[in-house]
Amino acid sequence: MRLIRFVLALVVLGIGALWSLQGLGLVKGSFMTGQTQWLYVGLITMLVGVVGLSWASRSRI
Repeated sequence: MRLIRFVLALVVLGIGALWSLQGLGLVKGSFMTGQTQWLYVGLITMLVGVVGLSWASRSRI
């Protein structure tokens, strides 16, 4: 169960990073490219991923 939480948190962190990069315009090919709101959504999503990683590393089961 701990591994599943860890992998899920990494996926959320990765998606947040991708959305942030698209919001900055560094990743092209999407309707999100260059839209500043996706930078903020991505940063919040990355924060959720980091919290998930800390939760997964502290869980015993």
